[in-house]
Amino acid sequence: MAEAILIVDDEPDIVRALDYSLRREGFHTRLAFDGRTALQLAQSDPRPALVLLDLTLPDIAGGEVCRRLRADPATRDLPVVMLTARGEELDRVLGFESGADDYVVKPYSARELVLRLRAVLRRGRPASEDTAAALAPLEHGALRIDRQGHRVTVGERELHLTALEFRLLATLVERAGRVQSREQLLADVWNYAPDVTTRTVDTHVKRLRQKLEEAAPMVESVRGVGYCVRGGSQDAADKAL
Repeated sequence: MAEAILIVDDEPDIVRALDYSLRREGFHTRLAFDGRTALQLAQSDPRPALVLLDLTLPDIAGGEVCRRLRADPATRDLPVVMLTARGEELDRVLGFESGADDYVVKPYSARELVLRLRAVLRRGRPASEDTAAALAPLEHGALRIDRQGHRVTVGERELHLTALEFRLLATLVERAGRVQSREQLLADVWNYAPDVTTRTVDTHVKRLRQKLEEAAPMVESVRGVGYCVRGGSQDAADKAL
């Protein structure tokens, strides 16, 4: 069954062009020209597989739309890709901090956009090989990651993570004790090519640490390289928590 993309933009010409390009690639589409309609369509069944969201909308800013989607348990895991003319680094960082999974700047290549949408959609699907191992729970000190149920707990407290934050944390914990470069994380978590220059990883790690709260020290920064979850004994992990 073809996946549905919710296109949200207040410029009819852009919406028509995106609608044509995505339908040609085999997607279904739903269209919204303002934030309120976008939220209604995103929350209605059947839900779209992904939201392609402009930042500048006539009623509710795109960043606020994204934050509301992330705050609603029904749409918390819905992938969001921002498509906007705002290409400055600060705009990108703010976009990711609002919960976006990717950020595409206008003007864009239709082919590149489709490839990036497919990459984001792939991240939400379970691995086809070694399914049992891929879905086995991960434990690290008081942290427990239920990959099949998509739940993360620290002790008795449940964390509310986006799909991308969940994948990032699971990847780091699965490789506990091994330093992961930003380039490696971009390739494995975001499915980006290694030569992409972006602060995406840093932005998401910052937000992940905020949600981990007292467990945040377990995600260590390795200057000039990337990040690492403390490895070693159970006692060492418990100390970090």
